[in-house]
Amino acid sequence: MKSSARNVKLASVDDLFTTEENRQEIQAEAKREKVQMLPLAELHPFRNHPFKVKDDEAMANTVDSVRQYGVLVPAIARPLESGGYELVSGHRRRHASELAGLTEMPVIVRDLDDDAATIIMVDSNLQRETLLPSERAFAYKMKLEALKHQGLRSDLTSVQVGQKLNARDVVAKESGNSAIQIQRFIRLTALIPDLLNLVDEKKVAFNPAVELSYLKTEEQVLLLDAMESEQTTPSLSQAQRLKKFSQEGKLSVDVMRAIMSEEKKPEMDKVIFTSAKLRQYFPKSYTPQQMENTILRLLEQWQRKRQHEAER
Repeated sequence: MKSSARNVKLASVDDLFTTEENRQEIQAEAKREKVQMLPLAELHPFRNHPFKVKDDEAMANTVDSVRQYGVLVPAIARPLESGGYELVSGHRRRHASELAGLTEMPVIVRDLDDDAATIIMVDSNLQRETLLPSERAFAYKMKLEALKHQGLRSDLTSVQVGQKLNARDVVAKESGNSAIQIQRFIRLTALIPDLLNLVDEKKVAFNPAVELSYLKTEEQVLLLDAMESEQTTPSLSQAQRLKKFSQEGKLSVDVMRAIMSEEKKPEMDKVIFTSAKLRQYFPKSYTPQQMENTILRLLEQWQRKRQHEAER
């Protein structure tokens, strides 16, 4: 009995608390995985990838780096049954390679199940300095669900404190946030897209947004109309009252307008357009950033035309 007890190998602290990506990297080094040059056309986005690949200044810098040095860090992908590969990490590098005129990039191909692939995908992107609230929200939710599906880390015991860690605690520890904050971010996934866009654009603050996430979908749609009508966004106290009325089944359009008209600023220096209103003027493939760029370009043309007419 004593002999068998001595042979039991306890998991190290590193095994318990390193991220999934770190563990995979260690395993990759041990196995000396081969880096392959794969065509960009065969690399497809991860299903329900929550991170946005934007053509911003950071992307422009990445494109310049790729043109000068190539892709220095290989992407990670897994084979698809239908052919080609699904990117697990490296979506920005793939887009930068495409913009730089390359036709292929270095990739490490691994056989990963859905849960392991999801965890690596999330961990590799959470390291970025600038992430939108919506990106964090869906990333935390996907990782939490993957950990629960795995069942591997939902009942771990901390050697130091002797307390069980559930999946949410693991996500919190590996992200540097509290478990409560993780849950608050995940609440944002209950917002309708137009409201969530306002959170990303910093027009609706994080704390009020969490409260608004408890409103029913149809109530959120009506609230957007009330916000546009009053040309304002809810404060935390207003959002809390909206939530309370909703839970009591008393949140009508009149109640929304009454709450949103409170503490109204005498002058509003912003105009809010919902995506639903703007979408009718753009192709379905246009991203919010492309829509914004087009609107600004048209406004600049309109301004130059007015200046030209004024000079006549």
